[in-house]
Amino acid sequence: MSYMTTTQASISLCSILFAYLAPHNALAFATGGSSAIHKIPIIQEKSPEAEIELPDLQLLFDRVCVASPLARLVMEGDYSTAGKCVGFDAIDEAQQNPELKWRKVEANKRKTVHRIDKADRFQNLKTPLLRFRSSIKGPCIGERFSHMIVDLEEREKWDDQVANVNEMYPIQDLGTINSILGNHSKYGTCTRLGVGYTLTKQGILSPREQLTLSGMQQYPNGATILWGTEMEEHHNHLLPEGRSRHTRAKSHLFAVTLVPTGPDSFDVEYLLQMDVGGGIPNFLTTPALTDAVKKLFEHAKIYFEGGDGSELDMYLKSQQEEVECSEIEILSGGSTEDDYSLDAGIDLNEEHSNHDAVNDIKSLLFTP
Repeated sequence: MSYMTTTQASISLCSILFAYLAPHNALAFATGGSSAIHKIPIIQEKSPEAEIELPDLQLLFDRVCVASPLARLVMEGDYSTAGKCVGFDAIDEAQQNPELKWRKVEANKRKTVHRIDKADRFQNLKTPLLRFRSSIKGPCIGERFSHMIVDLEEREKWDDQVANVNEMYPIQDLGTINSILGNHSKYGTCTRLGVGYTLTKQGILSPREQLTLSGMQQYPNGATILWGTEMEEHHNHLLPEGRSRHTRAKSHLFAVTLVPTGPDSFDVEYLLQMDVGGGIPNFLTTPALTDAVKKLFEHAKIYFEGGDGSELDMYLKSQQEEVECSEIEILSGGSTEDDYSLDAGIDLNEEHSNHDAVNDIKSLLFTP
């Protein structure tokens, strides 16, 4: 394992819905490995530094590859060449891992979520693994998909149970993270990473709280993988002080893969293996979780279809204005391109239509 030193911040970048803590035999934190302490700048004077333990990220992504054929295509290389199949059309279902016994739950091409599958006993756990697939019209901007989950105001438009989202420990030293990962062709470039706290409201279930490490990987072909994993119990010292504790929900695997299928369309594969805690049977919680994911995708469909004057349209215009202002500053000698690289190893000279979104540092973090 590796450690990062970071500080608290009040940016609302973390959400609660789908990332939870796994048992030690299934959690990426449970693996062995070397440790190192990395110092990053303090961004809030009143907050002390904190050591953030990193899981075995390679193991985490390997598990994503096993369960998500779309993520596997992204990690195996750039397949989005003219004349070739892309997105779900490029998946060879016969090549899926034989250890996963998928069972079709729903399938209807006319619906926003056009396929839902379930696999039991993934990682030898009782909690089922759910896989959702959707094809959406609009630009493939992973940060925007993240935004509608991690931004409290946006989240409240489709989820009436969220109470609080707060990125407490943003990790700024993304260069070190990318060095730890290595193999950028497989893992892409990490453009956001941090530990956040989330709290749900009292509903049918009592409030649940989360402490999640989450990140975003971006690829030159325009694809994005959003991922998250719950911190372990021995990380509880990172939880907000001065509050009564609530039941911790638990997650074994979470990832969202977004892949462009054209200039104005993309496919999304969403993985979720979770236990809400409290000893509630899976057959009672799985339908509720499925419904929640469907609501997210219905909201995403409307958002990304956009149109003149839409929220997405205004966002894209604001991003273009920021880029133009940045170019003026660079030409005038006020700033350099290094100021906009997020210290993440991003090549700003590389031609890619989605790179403008990479520079929005306010809401890139996704925690399910």
